[in-house]
Amino acid sequence: MIRLVEPPRLVWPTTEVRTSYLVGEQAGCLLEGRPTEWLDAASDDFAGFVAARRGVQPRWGVPSTIFWYVSGEYYLGTLVVRHRLTAELAEAGGHIGYHVVPPWRRQGHATRMLRAGLAECRRLGLDRVLLTCDVDNEPSRRAILANGGVPDGRKRGEDRFWIPLGSDAVVSGDAG
Repeated sequence: MIRLVEPPRLVWPTTEVRTSYLVGEQAGCLLEGRPTEWLDAASDDFAGFVAARRGVQPRWGVPSTIFWYVSGEYYLGTLVVRHRLTAELAEAGGHIGYHVVPPWRRQGHATRMLRAGLAECRRLGLDRVLLTCDVDNEPSRRAILANGGVPDGRKRGEDRFWIPLGSDAVVSGDAG
C-alpha cells in the first residue's frame, strides 16, 4: 500500500496527477464494467482535458464545479458540486456527486472528501445540500451519514439525504 505523504485535499483538476488519474479512472471503469473510451481523449491531451474541467462550468443544466481529491502526485477521486438543483437533480443526483477510485477505496477518503465538498457548498451560500446514492451503495451511504446526512426516502431507485450546512449543523466522525 502507498502511504500518502501529504494530507489529501480538494483542488481544481490539475495536470500534476496525470498518471494516477488515468490509471485510477481506468481501474474504476474496468471494475464497474463501464466503457473506457472517454479516457482516450484525456490520455491524448491531458492538459486540454484538465482545462475543460476547471472553473465553474454549465453541467446538468446548472453551474457546476469539479474538484479532484489529491495528495501530491496521487489522484484519489472526484467531487462535483452543482450550485443549484433542477427538477431532475432534485429527484436524482442532488447537489454533490463524488467517487473514489479503486486503489484508494475503503480508507475513509470519501467521508473526508465529502466533508471538504460541504465546505465548498457553504462558500457558495447553500443552506443545505441534497445527496443521492444507489440503494446498494453502502460505502457512500456511510460517508453521507457521517457528514450529517438526514434520510429523505427514495426516488428513482436512489436513496436521498439532506445535509444541513448552517452554523448549527453537526458533522460527525470519520467513518467510511
